[in-house]
Amino acid sequence: MRSWWGLCAAAVLLTGCATHEDPQQALEEARHSHQLLASDSVALASAPKDVMRSGELLARAERLASYWGSEEDVAHYAYLSRQYSAIAREHSVLAAEQQQLTRLRKERERLQLALREAKLLSVQQQSRWLEEQMLSLATTSTERGLVMTLGDVLFDAGRAELKSSANRTVLKLHQFLRLNPQRIVRIEGYTDNRGQTAENLLLSRARAQAVADVLVELGIAAERIEVQGYGEAFPLAANASSHGRAQNRRVEIVFSDDLGQLGAPRE
Repeated sequence: MRSWWGLCAAAVLLTGCATHEDPQQALEEARHSHQLLASDSVALASAPKDVMRSGELLARAERLASYWGSEEDVAHYAYLSRQYSAIAREHSVLAAEQQQLTRLRKERERLQLALREAKLLSVQQQSRWLEEQMLSLATTSTERGLVMTLGDVLFDAGRAELKSSANRTVLKLHQFLRLNPQRIVRIEGYTDNRGQTAENLLLSRARAQAVADVLVELGIAAERIEVQGYGEAFPLAANASSHGRAQNRRVEIVFSDDLGQLGAPRE
C-alpha cells in the first residue's frame, strides 16, 4: 500500500518555488489540476482542507493575473495550488486503498465464518457434499477441460466487487480446491458487448481477479490460480437481446486434470 511518505514528499514540495515557470502555463495547469480534484468525490471526502486550499490559491493566482500581480506572484500561487492538489490526490489514493482493504477483510471474515461451519462436517461428508454442489453449479466438460460457469449475478452491473450472495458459490470452489490440492484453476472473466472494448477487457479481468483474491484470502496458494480477462470475446449467445447479454456476462472456472495439467488459454 502507498505509505504516508507520499504525502510527506508532496508537502515538502510546498517549500519550493515556481521560478522560471511561464505564468499562463502554470495557471492553466493549476486550473486543470483543481478541476480534476473537484470531481473526485473520494478526495473531497478525505482531504477537504487541501482541496479548499488548492482552490483558494488558484483564485489568488487568477486575481493576480487579471489585475495587478507580477508574473512571479502568479506563477508562485499557481504552483502552490498544484501542490495542494497533489497532496489531496495522495489522500484520495490512500483512502481508496483503505476502503479496498476493509472490503477484503470483511469478505474474508464472512467466508471464514461459513468455512468454520462447514468444517463441522467430516472430511467424507464434505467430499460428498462438494461433489453434489459442484455438479449443481453448471460444471461441464469441454475441450478445455472441466469448466464451471458463474453468471453475472455475482456482481452488480459495471462493478468488479463480489456481492455477498456470491459467498456460498466461492466457498464451494474453495472447499473443492482445498480437498483436491493437486488441481489448479484458470479464472476467466467475460462481458457483453456494451461499452468500450478496452473498458470491457479491464472489467472482465477485474471480476476474475476478485474471485481469485477471495480464494487466496481463504488460503488457496496464488500459484494454483491463473487469471485471464477476455472482455466481450467468446460470447455464449448473441448480444442482440438482454437474455443473450446476460449469458455473456460471466466468470468461468477452468479446472486442471488430476495431475495438475491445465489446458492452454484461449487465443
